[in-house]
Amino acid sequence: IRYCNANKIPFLAQNSGSGWSSSLDLGPNTVIINMRALNHVSFNSARDQATVGGGTLISKAIQAAYANNAQLTTGNCNCVGVLGAVLGGGYGNLMGLNGFGADTILSLNYVSPAGKLTTVIPDNTELWWALRGAGLNFGVVASAVVKSKPVPQANNTVWLGQLIYSGDRLERVVLAINDLKLEPEMNIFLYYAIIESKPVVLVTPFYYGDEATARRKFASLLDIGPLVDTTAVTPQNHWNDGAAKFCIRGGRKPAYAAGMLHMLPSVWRAVWSEFFKFTSNPGTDQSIVLMKAYSLGKGRSVPDSAPAFPFRHVTFDAVAIAWYYNASLDPVAEAYGRKVRDLWWTNDNMTANTSYINFAHGDETLDAVYGQHTQRLQALKRKYDLKNVFNHWFPLTPGP
Repeated sequence: IRYCNANKIPFLAQNSGSGWSSSLDLGPNTVIINMRALNHVSFNSARDQATVGGGTLISKAIQAAYANNAQLTTGNCNCVGVLGAVLGGGYGNLMGLNGFGADTILSLNYVSPAGKLTTVIPDNTELWWALRGAGLNFGVVASAVVKSKPVPQANNTVWLGQLIYSGDRLERVVLAINDLKLEPEMNIFLYYAIIESKPVVLVTPFYYGDEATARRKFASLLDIGPLVDTTAVTPQNHWNDGAAKFCIRGGRKPAYAAGMLHMLPSVWRAVWSEFFKFTSNPGTDQSIVLMKAYSLGKGRSVPDSAPAFPFRHVTFDAVAIAWYYNASLDPVAEAYGRKVRDLWWTNDNMTANTSYINFAHGDETLDAVYGQHTQRLQALKRKYDLKNVFNHWFPLTPGP
């Protein structure tokens, strides 16, 4: 970092390379600082704390936790960097029990825009706040100490899998999800996907407990009558297997995201129509629409003002990912993504549009990504990164 600054060379610190934002502006002279060598996870003797390197993928963290009879709060996609996801807020399977990933951070081994290494703890009030929600605008996190839980492998299992429905059951599925009481051990995902050349509604329920209890908790969805039910008790090191498709490299993947308070059947039927229309184009059958919902009581017990992550009030987070290889489809894909996002934004009761930073496209306003914290973050940007060295990921212009 010091070398790049001294020679006026733009740079980007990168771990997994999974970010898709259109704000990434990598010119021919940009240096990529590859973080992958910092790929390590270690636990203290009590296994209630872990040190995670800045180059660690979620797959590595989960495997290490499982091998050490422990649990970590991580994201749901194995090829994503642990800390990149957490610094944006950090949704994850166990957040109903543990809160957002940003809430599990105990300290950060931080490299400043000037290339100075320091440890950030709660006593560093401003940076401690800003890094947990907008961290990629303020520096590089070389490692972090996070909370973990000791859990024997025999108890480190959940009930999960796929429930696949035909399109005519869509309204019933959406209404069941909207009305579902998500307890701390639960989460649920909804997908639109193409399987065997046909669009389907795919639901993945998750329950940290036994199968009999899980089936009672998700009875409203099971009673609709899925065409396929692959649910089973699964160990922690295989919880993310169902998201393996997201780790396929290559292709063009513009994504458009929105946060919502409600799941409205009429809106999701309109989104289904747009998805069906777009995936009628040749070479688009890997496209996905995804909605994630978690138990939020633990996450909402932390005040909105505590870290810079702004959207604890959001109940449902959705993203439409157009996936294709022919660049001539770019205008069609972007129009499709904007249309779907507008359907979500304009038919909910949110007081302002929101897009989770790790899902967002890059054309949103700063307020849509940083919420009520935008001005404070811009003021801190001026203090800690006046030259705007970190300017690729939903960049905050230094404020007054």
